[in-house]
Amino acid sequence: MSTVEFKTRAKLLLQAKRLVVKVGSALLVDAKSGRLNRQWLGTLAADLAAATARGQQVIVVSSGAIALGRRQLGLTSGTLKLEESQAAAAVGQIRLAHAWKEVFESAGLSVAQMLLTLGDTEDRRRYLNARRTLDTLLKFGAVPVINENDTVATAEIRYGDNDRLAARVAQMASAECLVLFSDVDGLYTADPTSNPEATFVPEVQAVDSNVVAMGSGPLSGLGSGGMATKIAAAKIATAAGCNLCIASGRRAHPLRAIIAGQRCTWFRGSDTPTAVRKQWIAGTLRPRGTLCLDPGAINALRRGKSLLPAGVLSIAGTFDRGDTVSVLDAQGSEIARGLSAYSASDAALIIGRKSRDIEMVLGYRGREELIHRDDLVLLS
Repeated sequence: MSTVEFKTRAKLLLQAKRLVVKVGSALLVDAKSGRLNRQWLGTLAADLAAATARGQQVIVVSSGAIALGRRQLGLTSGTLKLEESQAAAAVGQIRLAHAWKEVFESAGLSVAQMLLTLGDTEDRRRYLNARRTLDTLLKFGAVPVINENDTVATAEIRYGDNDRLAARVAQMASAECLVLFSDVDGLYTADPTSNPEATFVPEVQAVDSNVVAMGSGPLSGLGSGGMATKIAAAKIATAAGCNLCIASGRRAHPLRAIIAGQRCTWFRGSDTPTAVRKQWIAGTLRPRGTLCLDPGAINALRRGKSLLPAGVLSIAGTFDRGDTVSVLDAQGSEIARGLSAYSASDAALIIGRKSRDIEMVLGYRGREELIHRDDLVLLS
């Protein structure tokens, strides 16, 4: 495949409103010295600053805390025990966060740190809290740098799932593109270091059993993930409507290199993130509750507005924040489904009221909408 064809595919990156970039330990930390590759990190920060200048919102998922911390603690060789990994992470996270702060501020970017585990992306309440924090940080122009919370994680450390964590973050943020930077330049039909017949795969339309079988690439010297974890990440991301790119980060300005036509592998998303999200909402088999609306609220929804508490006549059912509820007209016909921003007990207290009254009624300042338009799909 020619450079021109790779440049054409790079439009998937340029057109993304939200971009997630995952950086592996082998790129961040020099394998011999155990020190941070600050010069390379600076070029990546410059690339991300260029992305924000294009109007893109950027999220970074970073490895490297354990690799940095083990050197500081003198754990320079061999496989670490779980408690040693957690101790190394506790030391390394401070250094890693400080490094990201320095390089981003030098590039004119505000930076924020979030520590997550896979459990935070799979438990519904924690997922919603993390999603809202991400949305707010991006709204104010900050670049979230997400590290796996290795000081408390267990299985995540042993299996090295930062690739899958990055895919879950892309899913959470409804990102259109996820770039996995690694020490390999993409997917091959077999391990190219041991099989001379291995051929490069520039694009994958669907992650099927044949693609999964290709995931036997080599592990890096510092990271604990290989091609198998990247393919698992691709399956998650593409199902959420996110295009995923596996690319080498070995050169300076690695994001710019993709745009310029560097060889890489693209996994195509099944649809747009918004469409996938709304398909999931519409396909919920058993909504947990119902909201009955007045005609004015129904007309507002059909004009693309969010559902405000003032337009709700009554509620039924037992549901928590983030659960799917049915939206009914006065005759009891289902016109929409959506994710409630409030539990049934709190919703019951604020329906029929203006959004400005929510804090007074509940004692805390929640969302203005009972269902945000991005979390609602019209059925009729």
